Amino acid sequence: MNLEAICKQVTALTKQVGTFILQEAAAFDMSKLEYKGTNNLVSYVDKEAEKAIIKGLSGILPEAGFIGEEGTSEFRSETTNWIIDPLDGTTNFIHKLPPFAISIGLLHKGELLVGVVHELNLDECFYAWKGGGAFCNGKPIKVSPATKLADSLIATGFPYDTSGKMETYISILKEFMHRSHGVRRLGSAATDLAYVACGRFESFYEFNLNAWDVAGGILLVQEAGGKVTDFAGGEDYIFSGRVIASGHIGQEMLDVIKLHWK
Repeated sequence: MNLEAICKQVTALTKQVGTFILQEAAAFDMSKLEYKGTNNLVSYVDKEAEKAIIKGLSGILPEAGFIGEEGTSEFRSETTNWIIDPLDGTTNFIHKLPPFAISIGLLHKGELLVGVVHELNLDECFYAWKGGGAFCNGKPIKVSPATKLADSLIATGFPYDTSGKMETYISILKEFMHRSHGVRRLGSAATDLAYVACGRFESFYEFNLNAWDVAGGILLVQEAGGKVTDFAGGEDYIFSGRVIASGHIGQEMLDVIKLHWK
């Protein structure tokens, strides 16, 4: 499996589908919105973009299955699956607010081999393949050199469903607000991870995420020299919904979260 070649084909695909998404953004009709849950929005753009991505990926790696946010394909492989978010940041998209991105990860036997996050507003395509490093628009990227939480800018998200963890979430947020340069919420977990990978954020954390929110970005962080864990410091970060992605402040991030998260 030539991972570099596969990765380059995926980036080309995201550019094609990204053109469609941006065209639709210009004249999006709010009356065409659907709700998957409280404040969890979806549009025909998400669905059509996912169909186009699946069609393209099927040509790149015919044996692979799909885990997609919009469920437009039911085919899953026992060993190899693409994990797709066709439009991460749908709420931003419908309000004409950046960022929003296409996120694609290739998972083989539990290991991420390819990760692509294409943030469409700035036309920044972040990509990585296992052992090959991480890049943005052809240039190598690295995580921030900062080694202290006190010197860091942190990213997070606000889950649609806090599952009774709202007070815990707020207590963690307060501590990071006091102990860092600040906390930002962009509305696209995939973009947050890409920005950790290129050093704009020192860390990102969130819970109640889905695999398609993070699969494209996790490998970016790892290949850019960072570290990704779950909230226990372990490796269950793709499907547990709990992610901490950092440059060189991962232990401080983990210590704060462990203090509050029970």
